[in-house]
Amino acid sequence: MTGPAGSDPSAAPTPPPNPESSTGLAPNVAGALSYLLGPITGVLMLVLEKRSPFVRFHAAQSIGISVAWIVFWVAYSIVSTVLSLIPVIGWIAAILLLLLSVLLGLGGLFLWPFLMYKAWVGVEWEFPWVGEQSRRLLTGA
Repeated sequence: MTGPAGSDPSAAPTPPPNPESSTGLAPNVAGALSYLLGPITGVLMLVLEKRSPFVRFHAAQSIGISVAWIVFWVAYSIVSTVLSLIPVIGWIAAILLLLLSVLLGLGGLFLWPFLMYKAWVGVEWEFPWVGEQSRRLLTGA
C-alpha cells in the first residue's frame, strides 16, 4: 500500500514541528544543529532553548561529548609524545598509538553525523555515560 503521491511508506517520519521550542526551529532541527559545531552550537542551543527538553538534552550531550573528545585528544597527545621519547619501546608504542588514533578518529567521524541523524529523526539516543550525565544534569537528579 502506498501513501500520498511521491511518499515512501518505509521512510522514517520526521516529528512534526513542536511549538514548544523557544529557538523558533523545530525541535528535531535544533537538536541536530546542537552537534554541528560541537561545544559552540551545544552551548548556543542550551542557552537559547528554554522549554524543549529534547533540544536541551541534545545540546548538553553535544557539550559533554565534545569536551570529553577534546580532553581525550590532549591526554593522547601528551602520552604519545612522552612514549615516543623512549627508545625502541616508545617507537613501538607510538606505532600502536597511531593505529589507535586512526581508529578513534574514524569513530568520531562517524559518531558526529550519527548523533545529528538521531536528533533529526526525533530520537533521544544516549551516548554511554555522557548521555546519562547530560540527562542527570538537566533533570537535577
